[in-house]
Amino acid sequence: MDVTFRIRRYNPESSNPKPYWQEFVLKDVEPTNRVLEMLHRIKWEQDGTLAFRRSCSSGVCGSDAMRVNGRNALACKLLIRDVGDRIQVEPLLGLPVIKDLIVDMEPFFEHYRSVMPYLINNDPPPANGRERLQSQEEKDLITDTTNCILCAACTASCPSFWANGQYVGPAAIVQAHRFIFDTRDQATQERLGILGEPNGVWRCRAIFNCTPACPRHISVTRAIGEVKLAIRKGSREGIIDPATIPTHE
Repeated sequence: MDVTFRIRRYNPESSNPKPYWQEFVLKDVEPTNRVLEMLHRIKWEQDGTLAFRRSCSSGVCGSDAMRVNGRNALACKLLIRDVGDRIQVEPLLGLPVIKDLIVDMEPFFEHYRSVMPYLINNDPPPANGRERLQSQEEKDLITDTTNCILCAACTASCPSFWANGQYVGPAAIVQAHRFIFDTRDQATQERLGILGEPNGVWRCRAIFNCTPACPRHISVTRAIGEVKLAIRKGSREGIIDPATIPTHE
């Protein structure tokens, strides 16, 4: 089958540095080919100046997140049969474009760092030298949000983030959730304080764009809601009902 790609191009070093659309036609495309593979073909066979990020090509690194036919996704996970024979590709919204499909991720990672995305526990390590253990029930509280790969697909799908880049965004809240509800962590109150600020969790309008955008199927809006409840209650205790924890089996 033949497939037409319409790609949003931008080169700040060109004589006319304005975004524009460019079409490419690929022949002999299989329905099970991936969008990322076809972008490689365009770059290798037709235009070597096409710029995009990619790394593992396995849906783990998150580097090839982009907007395909109006929806955020990982190009390495999208099959041609699922997007059709006319495919529009553009960079993620809400982040500065560096070139073509490559966006500047630093604003995104600045928000990520702001929620202290690491375990904080000042107690002495266990005497036997083993890890700080959890029960299965305690682990289940954070299993969903530990799946985040920081691809920015959820944050870049959020109208609140488009309108105000100072909003910490869904991905940072998901990362904070992972530690707020970790029973081994001792910085819950600090994180709740950070997310309770004007550009924190309350800028979320529960539009639900973020949840379907997540390539790891994290229940993003749910996690945001649980953080909101924890802020209102002033504690992580009793917020999550283990019986309703989402699974991805």
